[in-house]
Amino acid sequence: MKTNLTSQIKLTAISPKYYRPENAFERSALTRYEKIPTEIYETLERGAKHVANSLARVIREKQAAGRFCVLALTGGNSPYYVYKELVRLHKEEGLSFRNVVVFNLYEYYPLATDAINSNLNSLKSALLNHVDIDVHNIYSPEGTISKETIVEFCRLYEQRIESYGGIDFALLGIGRVGNIAFNEPGSRINSVTRLVLMDHESRNEAAKVFGSIENTPLSSITMGISTILSAKNICLMAWGENKARMIQECVEGRITDTIPASYLQTHNNAHIVTDLSAASNLTRIQRPWLVTSCEWNDKLIRSAIVWLCSIVKKPILKLTNKDYNENGLGELLALYRSAYNVNIKIFNDLQHTITGWPGGKPNADDTYRPERAKPYPKRVIVFSPHPDDDVISMGGTLRRLVEQGHEVHVAYQTSGNIAVGDEEVVRFLHFINGFNQLFDHAGNSVINEKYKEIRQFLGDKKDSDMDTPDVLTLKGLIRRGEARIASSFNSIPLDRVHFLDLPFYETGRIQKNPLGEADVEIVRKLIADVKPHQIFVAGDLADPHGTHKVCTDAVFAAIDLEKEAAAKWLKECRIWMYRGAWAEWEIENIEMAVPISPEELRAKRNAILKHQSQMESAPFLGNDERLFWQRSEDRNRATAALYDALGLASYEAMEAFVEYLPV
Repeated sequence: MKTNLTSQIKLTAISPKYYRPENAFERSALTRYEKIPTEIYETLERGAKHVANSLARVIREKQAAGRFCVLALTGGNSPYYVYKELVRLHKEEGLSFRNVVVFNLYEYYPLATDAINSNLNSLKSALLNHVDIDVHNIYSPEGTISKETIVEFCRLYEQRIESYGGIDFALLGIGRVGNIAFNEPGSRINSVTRLVLMDHESRNEAAKVFGSIENTPLSSITMGISTILSAKNICLMAWGENKARMIQECVEGRITDTIPASYLQTHNNAHIVTDLSAASNLTRIQRPWLVTSCEWNDKLIRSAIVWLCSIVKKPILKLTNKDYNENGLGELLALYRSAYNVNIKIFNDLQHTITGWPGGKPNADDTYRPERAKPYPKRVIVFSPHPDDDVISMGGTLRRLVEQGHEVHVAYQTSGNIAVGDEEVVRFLHFINGFNQLFDHAGNSVINEKYKEIRQFLGDKKDSDMDTPDVLTLKGLIRRGEARIASSFNSIPLDRVHFLDLPFYETGRIQKNPLGEADVEIVRKLIADVKPHQIFVAGDLADPHGTHKVCTDAVFAAIDLEKEAAAKWLKECRIWMYRGAWAEWEIENIEMAVPISPEELRAKRNAILKHQSQMESAPFLGNDERLFWQRSEDRNRATAALYDALGLASYEAMEAFVEYLPV
């Protein structure tokens, strides 16, 4: 069963020419804007295997010389597949760690003496507990020491590294604010191991480990920039589109303390390993015409023209030969003979993405429409990771599909219970208590006792306490009720509203379990029962807590199993990916754009507002201060404004979709 198919999403067919140059000359041209050697792999797994092999080579070289191999290792999600491959190399190919000395790059501070969610424990469970390393060769900052001893402890930590002759290989990830280890923006290049106050965004990321932002330590003891740069070899790895912006800043930007990872530009043996998603903002991937002759395809031409319009501030049909020649796009003039020919082609391509019939227009010529006219009506499943992503991301399209006569099912993949505040539970408990007093004249002792028990728990609850199963159930019920009301508002019959409650989510904490067979089978059963002609899934994989990615992986895995089973219904099914809550599709990738009128946008907002628990009190709004309905409207209006600026039709708002083709 393939459980990481989202890592293979390719919005454009990127030629290996741009990330696997055949010789040094081509590499020099392609990477002219890059200030750190960067290796790009098609998938996370291939990139991680390369990193693991690099580490293994250094370990074996040191073994052959009879010397210690000193590693600085990171925790978190980035090295998971690297460590998995190292464990495999140890168990299947005899890679020994007896000569390895490990220095943990950072540790959270302060930690309780019995804390299980330390970075060192994460490192042990992922790698160190599965190999033959001597436990006496594992060193780490300590999150339990007293404040008075931190400075001396850090001095001794630096001294211990020096006693082994320095670090041979430092393995790094990159944080959302460009930090390496927990060297936050503002860190100096000469900084050493020290106590650091964590950036708010870094704490948000760490909250996955600690269950909530309230439980997450404010600080960490981290290896400093100077200490890291003293390593003989440095490898920074980055996977996924949520790292793309920081990788571009780190690799192509200037050296600045606002992006601490940019200090790696000063190191002679630092290199970066990414997958295509994390490299997507690098010039050779995003704007290859600026560094080489291109292998032009429709998507790349569209990307180039949209970029050119933004540079010269003109709509598509007003671009001239001069505009093309002065901005590195003379190749397109040679291919199409004139700017006019290119302009018309791209204008028509974008025009054909616009449709008011997201399920296909019956009895119409669908040659240039993004969706087929037949069959009609269609069976449609909209998969929603949380119980509000459907209306946030595609509420206008959802309403259109229903109004145009299609059989629309909505599948809420998780309960969303951890995103309900305690005050919402108290509000509903007040209602239940009042209801019982008015109508339960017999006096239901079970309900009364449960009411008192839950009120007592919430009254005594501390920030570090996990909710009881009963409280989590109530929070899930609150979100179910809101989802039903929103679905009814959109005229979706309640027998077509499905609550899947995928098991991976039900931990009661932000940190979830890995996707498992049970999750995939639940999704597979639904799609096999409905046999849809259209499936809509979440494509905004930058969701900070990762739930969208896992939920979409579950759908893709289920579809993959149906494909292997040669399911006949799959031949007539198209799969569309939406975005909305956390990001929007780039216009060059949009394959279906559904216009939304002012009235439809207002109806969409009202559907979002039915999810009352997710308004001002929602725990996971992130750093974006806008509420979800505001984000959604702003993004939909921005998409429409971009189509307008390119000289296409002018609409109030637009929802955008990209087709997923099963691999």
